[in-house]
Amino acid sequence: MECGAAEISEDGYCERCGVRQPSGREHLEIEIAGAAGVSDRGLRYRRNEDAMAVATAAGKVIAVVCDGVSSAPRPEEASKVAADTGAAMLVAQLTAGADPQTATRAALARAARAVTALADSPYDAPACTYVSVVVGDGAVTVGWAGDSRAYWISGGGGARPSTALTVDDSWAAQMVQRGLMTRAQAYADHRAHTVTAWLGADAGEVTPRAETFRPGGSGVVVVCSDGLWNYLPEAAELAEAVHGARSRCASGSPLEIARSLVRTALEAGGHDNVTVVLIPFPPGDAETPPARAEALVRGETGR
Repeated sequence: MECGAAEISEDGYCERCGVRQPSGREHLEIEIAGAAGVSDRGLRYRRNEDAMAVATAAGKVIAVVCDGVSSAPRPEEASKVAADTGAAMLVAQLTAGADPQTATRAALARAARAVTALADSPYDAPACTYVSVVVGDGAVTVGWAGDSRAYWISGGGGARPSTALTVDDSWAAQMVQRGLMTRAQAYADHRAHTVTAWLGADAGEVTPRAETFRPGGSGVVVVCSDGLWNYLPEAAELAEAVHGARSRCASGSPLEIARSLVRTALEAGGHDNVTVVLIPFPPGDAETPPARAEALVRGETGR
């Protein structure tokens, strides 16, 4: 508290001095057996509008990353509701025996409804992007809306090359797909990150989609917001950063690598919130010490 007052408004501001109070989401870390994630508000934002969720179900590892749309009201609420709702639905569907694609579509649809329900009106509608992965049984199934991304990072040894597993729903991606601009031209434009699909009451009909990728060998699945991929947009660049972090880290654990990737984004400028989740493939490839096998969540309000 900047001024020592105890009165905080519903939207998180001190009623005496007007300073926004820490939410507990400024820096978060999550680790479970088979996955780890780090989310940070970055260096320019006063709050973290990203959210993430990880879990296991039916022998598979799942992750959801969402990025609040800053031009919409309460973006941090939209991302949190979408991530939590999507992850819970994935767990429920997989546990009930649904296949990953069916579970992925159901989870995205449920998350979309949950974010839509936050709106006071179509003109006051919280909004966010969404990306999910289900990892297991030799495959990675992805679902998304917006420009948060999932990547496959190859470990070599016969595995398929590193590649992006999602295609942005964005102005830049549309320009490239239509052949109107080169990739470099489109992403240099000030409209590049304008999303063309999102979750929210003003999003129109959201078509849940799911695609499955079979890596054919070992590697890492990376799920992230644009706060990371802005600085490492190409799969080859991200792969170099992942492998470099692994070689530098004492244990090479997913959590240490995720921390290293977030530091990379911060050192490059930290212009946005940054969130990254790592899932070794096949699940269980990373050694997780028994003491860290349960979910670990840390929130830090200081920087």
